[in-house]
Amino acid sequence: MTDPMETLAQRVAERVVDLLVDALDVNALVRRVDLNALLDQVDIDALLARVDVNTVLDRVDVNALLNRVGVEEMMRRVDVGAVADRVDVNELVRRIDMDALVGETDLGAVIARSSGGVASEALDAARSRAVGLDQFIDRWVGRLIRRRHPAPAGPAALLAARAEP
Repeated sequence: MTDPMETLAQRVAERVVDLLVDALDVNALVRRVDLNALLDQVDIDALLARVDVNTVLDRVDVNALLNRVGVEEMMRRVDVGAVADRVDVNELVRRIDMDALVGETDLGAVIARSSGGVASEALDAARSRAVGLDQFIDRWVGRLIRRRHPAPAGPAALLAARAEP
């Protein structure tokens, strides 16, 4: 059994503490604390060493985070050229399963398309662009040298050959 005086002293102490806590103005007490001095005593490295980063990350709502970040704005800042420069194309090609790729490809159709109309259309488009570019350059050269009369439609030998029946 315990001493009745010890039990009484324990109850009195608890009651005094309760009365003291109820009487305290916690806001006034906090205002008196020098937070900078308190923070100077905190060892941030020791505090961070106790943090389980995986547990913190498990609690992060990634979708909400991405909604706040503004992915479109972030993507506008990405230098795609710099990203492409870092890609090891040889390593990328080594990862391709060529047997599976050939197995999934209808080689007859690919050969027919590549040797037929697609190549012809690409060549025609390239020629058309080249002619347009040539005409554009000719107009600008004419302006730069202040040509007063229109330039001939082609080389003299070619024009003479067309004129003959």
